[in-house]
Amino acid sequence: MQNITLNVEGMSCNHCVKSVEGAVAGLGATGKVDLAAKKVDVTFDESKVTVEQIKEAIEDQGYDVV
Repeated sequence: MQNITLNVEGMSCNHCVKSVEGAVAGLGATGKVDLAAKKVDVTFDESKVTVEQIKEAIEDQGYDVV
């Protein structure tokens, strides 16, 4: 299992947290959003999903991964 922390712009409420964590979960990964820090810690199996796929899933929800 791999762990990464992504900086995500545009999150401001609990709906945002659920959207981002849900997008990550849809890929079979686990995400934990820190709303105040505008970060998401992601744990994933790199044999099943790539960092690029995780970033795209978050961006598809309307947020910017920086």
